[in-house]
Amino acid sequence: MVVDYRAYTFKPGTAALFLDLFERVGLPVQNRILGPQAFIGIYRTEIGNVNEVIHMWRYADAQERAAKRALLYKDPEFMDYVTKVRDWITHQDVRLLVPADCNPRIG
Repeated sequence: MVVDYRAYTFKPGTAALFLDLFERVGLPVQNRILGPQAFIGIYRTEIGNVNEVIHMWRYADAQERAAKRALLYKDPEFMDYVTKVRDWITHQDVRLLVPADCNPRIG
């Protein structure tokens, strides 16, 4: 298993707008394409950079991630969602995390 870690910093005042749109539009379309088991969770920063939102997704391996994300970027509904949120983002940090052997198994 690998974890797709995605941290986004938003313009002040837009993180709440993003979370609302993510819940209503972004998550349903991603669940449809990636599968609901892929979504680990989404988190907002409470102490520190309060304009940051982090979400994480699980995949069997890097190849599955690449294939499923390619499908996302071919989906008109997902691309419409991306177009709406893109202007709110000031920085993004995307990482592919590989769990250590001692980690508990999730999901």
